[in-house]
Amino acid sequence: MKDNFLSINKLKKLKLKIRGKNLKISSNITIVGESNIQLGNNVRIDDYTIISAKEGFLKIGSNVHIGGQCYLGCGGGIEIKDNVNIAQGVKIYSKINDYIKPSKDNKIIKGLVKIGKNVILGSNTVIIGKTQIKDGATVGALSLVKNNLNSWSVYAGVPAKFIKKRKI
Repeated sequence: MKDNFLSINKLKKLKLKIRGKNLKISSNITIVGESNIQLGNNVRIDDYTIISAKEGFLKIGSNVHIGGQCYLGCGGGIEIKDNVNIAQGVKIYSKINDYIKPSKDNKIIKGLVKIGKNVILGSNTVIIGKTQIKDGATVGALSLVKNNLNSWSVYAGVPAKFIKKRKI
């Protein structure tokens, strides 16, 4: 299998805010709102990921891997700190319809999603708005994160529940 990553010249043409180097961004991703995206050092984004940042922003730190087929909806803003691993199929919605309180106004939940340092998000995890995942937290595959998660703890389930402390 041949890796098809965008060259630095193609990345610059996208008008991404490149703050770092050693970027491996697949040529098979979809990006909307390029000028609202900032990338640190050693960032890898794999095939078929969709980043929608026309509204809001995406700020990615250094040493971050985003697996294939992820979706990052940045309407309320998404911050990803350093040393983060986001597995395949993770969906992050910083702006989403409020399905709990239906109304004629089509109410939305919108807010910054903050992902701290040394976080691991398991495959097909879904994260919805106004959420903070603190440093060192780990989320098991197929989980729904809709509340803040404490540092150096393991969570899993729908909705995600505390399982145990994680060793530092």
